[in-house]
Amino acid sequence: MDLTLRECQQQVDAWIHTVGVRYYSELTNLAVLVEEVGEVARLMSRLYGDQSFKASDRGRELADEFADVLFVLICLANQTGVDLTAAFEATMVKKTARDAERHANNPKLRGL
Repeated sequence: MDLTLRECQQQVDAWIHTVGVRYYSELTNLAVLVEEVGEVARLMSRLYGDQSFKASDRGRELADEFADVLFVLICLANQTGVDLTAAFEATMVKKTARDAERHANNPKLRGL
């Protein structure tokens, strides 16, 4: 099933109002978002970095951790009235204009 960002926002909102009872406060969701990003960082450091796995890391999947981040980010977008589709489209326009030659001319990116 392919979902648009707008559909994801609608699906999360429906879930919140049926299963989740209500949204956490924006500041609580910000804290939850930081916590979820930390879980991504922890797993990335074990999968691609130098840290070894601990017993508590077993069974964790990067896709699940990314999805948790996305869920909370969508909650925050819904709470603050941000249309993620429009925001993402605007960001791509901005980045394309701003970085049209920046990355191509970055010697650090060549040869990777």
